[in-house]
Amino acid sequence: MHASVLAVVQIAITIGLVTWMITGFTRLPGRWLRWKMFCRANFTIITLTGTTKDGRAEPVNVYDHLSPGSFILGPPQLQTIINHLTHSGRYTRIDGDGRVLSACGEQPVKVRDSHVVL
Repeated sequence: MHASVLAVVQIAITIGLVTWMITGFTRLPGRWLRWKMFCRANFTIITLTGTTKDGRAEPVNVYDHLSPGSFILGPPQLQTIINHLTHSGRYTRIDGDGRVLSACGEQPVKVRDSHVVL
């Protein structure tokens, strides 16, 4: 009799876990990052152009300035990297356009005169 009770408990736990995993992918507000594990993450997809002291424009890859293995980049972190690049003298200004993906959906983001604008 104990073996049958154990089997019923195992089946119930398995059904509960499967149900919990399936509902984790249900529609939350927004179009992106519906899985609960990513609900607090912000991802920025942006194309930036930096202007050097001599007036040349060149592409800026902000991911070159993140720690290895990092890929989550929100607007505050983006502004910090832009501040570093402009204060270090590498660029006089940085401009660009992109979008921020979060659990709240997709928002446009712009960088104008080295300032992140949502």
